[in-house]
Amino acid sequence: MLDNGKEPIFITKARKIRAVLIRYEDFQTRFLDKQANEERDRFFTQIKSHVLPSLINQDSVQTLRELRGYKD
Repeated sequence: MLDNGKEPIFITKARKIRAVLIRYEDFQTRFLDKQANEERDRFFTQIKSHVLPSLINQDSVQTLRELRGYKD
């Protein structure tokens, strides 16, 4: 029934909508993807909060060249 029309089915009681039935695919796209995106955003925010500023104001390639003993 839901697959044919792809429209949600409203369950009413006393002329008020009490529930809505939607297809599982619609549920995944609307809610599960949103939850995954929110979790991913929280994860990246947590990672970014642990990043410390660099103590060296030099390019990383230049620092590596100096450690290896190269001269400019």
